[in-house]
Amino acid sequence: MMKKVVTLGEIMLRLKSPAFERFMQTPSLEATFGGGEANVAVSLANYGMDTKFVTALPKNDIADALVRELRGFGVDVSDIAYTDGRLGIYYLESGTNQRPSKVIYDRAYSAISLATPETFDFKKIFNGADWFHITGITPALSQSAADLSIAAVKEAKEMGLTVSCDLNYRKNLWKYGKEAREVMSEIARYVDVLIANEEDCQKSLGIENNAEVTSGVLDTKKYEELAKNVLSAYPNASKIAITLRESKSASHNDWSACISDGKEFYVSKKYEIKNIVDRVGGGDSFGAGLIYGLLNYGDDKKALEFAVAASCLKHTISGDFNRVSVKEVESLMGGDGSGRVQR
Repeated sequence: MMKKVVTLGEIMLRLKSPAFERFMQTPSLEATFGGGEANVAVSLANYGMDTKFVTALPKNDIADALVRELRGFGVDVSDIAYTDGRLGIYYLESGTNQRPSKVIYDRAYSAISLATPETFDFKKIFNGADWFHITGITPALSQSAADLSIAAVKEAKEMGLTVSCDLNYRKNLWKYGKEAREVMSEIARYVDVLIANEEDCQKSLGIENNAEVTSGVLDTKKYEELAKNVLSAYPNASKIAITLRESKSASHNDWSACISDGKEFYVSKKYEIKNIVDRVGGGDSFGAGLIYGLLNYGDDKKALEFAVAASCLKHTISGDFNRVSVKEVESLMGGDGSGRVQR
């Protein structure tokens, strides 16, 4: 039987300057939708998984267009709540070469930030589901969103779901009086599979590591130690996957990841990604790939390789959503990264 995955979080209107233009030079912005947990749901739906996305939205034409788009990917939207508040917006200016990308958030008073645990019937939402995924973005929005996130992971665990969390630390979001560590360390107590980078572990969980994040060179031994320290601090977690991005420039990254269950430690194949089209959503596509791999392969190393390959392909696709198939990801996993025309 197909496994069912539920994700919960904020989805926003994405307004992006065309190509690599700057905000100051373009008279128009491209409008699409995106958000961490929604991106995961879309990826999994593209892989043929039974996937549900849960959020809170205002009732207006833009929100209706958003829901129609999700439904078009095959995502179950039946438990979206229509409430007070607004649809958040984020503005994106894509960087290139030595100029970094820029993101500006306009998400204050969004519907999900005003939602409470009572907004959703989690027993109904999780009925028949196997896996629940959340990120550290939603609890960063407001106290009520943090309460909502904690209630969701608690109920998911009580109902026997596997819980995954991409820590996704965003320093510009934690503005309501709580430090990320206060909230995320509580959420992490109910998580089976953690997804992170080195900054997430430090800022969200308080696990220090001297891995260098800006030099573009990675020491995997330090990440093995980091993984052991996280799993020791949170023994409820069965494994942690850590993404390893070596940033040469905004257009040129090396991309890999590692995974540990506290006993075995695997490092994936490394992909050199040049001429990056859009790296936004790259981490979400990794998370979705990892969930798919763990549910379908039953092998940590193969699941990791699927996740890294899926995320590599996302860097070639504009927009938040990773519009690739299992066949395409497995082809890259198998070594076909030539980019030759498929006939």
